[in-house]
Amino acid sequence: MRVTDSLMSKSFLRNLSANTSNVMKYQNQLSTLKEVSKPSDDPLKVSKILDLNNSIIQNDQYKTTINDAIQWTNVQDSALSSATESMQRIKTLIQYSANGTLSHEDRQANKAEIESEIQGTVDALNTNFGGRYVFAGMNTTEKPFEIDKSDTGEIIGIIYNKNEATGNGNLSREIAPGVSVELNTDGRNFMNANGSNNLGTFFFDALTALETDDTEKLSGLLDRADQEIENVVSNRSKIGSIFNRLTATLERNDSEKLNLKTMLSENQDIDLAEKYMQFTMEKSAYQAALSMGTKILDTSILDYL
Repeated sequence: MRVTDSLMSKSFLRNLSANTSNVMKYQNQLSTLKEVSKPSDDPLKVSKILDLNNSIIQNDQYKTTINDAIQWTNVQDSALSSATESMQRIKTLIQYSANGTLSHEDRQANKAEIESEIQGTVDALNTNFGGRYVFAGMNTTEKPFEIDKSDTGEIIGIIYNKNEATGNGNLSREIAPGVSVELNTDGRNFMNANGSNNLGTFFFDALTALETDDTEKLSGLLDRADQEIENVVSNRSKIGSIFNRLTATLERNDSEKLNLKTMLSENQDIDLAEKYMQFTMEKSAYQAALSMGTKILDTSILDYL
């Protein structure tokens, strides 16, 4: 094969172009600290990086939902703690009022305090978190409980304003792909309905018995008071179990995010020392090619005369 000056020049320019591309490649990697900067660099790796970034975004969205649900259950637990204290105080007053030695005035004083505790119970069940009522079922923007009063303005119990559709009125939150948790938000759970009896009729019976000094009926209401307290405590326990599940899910979410970021770093970030060494080698090759090129391209016909 006959090697001409033209062939040598073309070969030099081709190799110089390859060297220049390599230098630019490593220069870009060192500047951005990223392995790839566009899909054409490595389509498979870029696709994997995009998938990992989407997974991290989704993970952050789930974390926001989990944190919101945890705060929600904390507010619910605090509200039910207050409601439990009110219910226990109501039981104590009923028990005290069942004593036959009390005067009518004493029972009226206890009745006034019970009415205050009923209002406290309703206030607790109407607890609002971030503009949403935590025991309002599916419609969290409307107050769920209210005091039921007679035509004369006397407190005769409480009522739940929501008419839920079929099924329960608990809110569902997706906390992981394909995994949901139900928050205990259905206010009907706290009315403890059993036939014609519920929390509202319990309050009505207690207030009526106090008004008429019916000590026998007051004594009979103590078992119902225990049932109403137990119902509140039971719902509070359910909320506690939901809180524990959410806390465990949050820990898994954080662990998953760490793994995703580690995988992303392995695919996206460069080894700085290794890339700098490669850049130095390519730069030396580029400079050597330039040096040889000046000798080749400087040759003219005068050199052969």
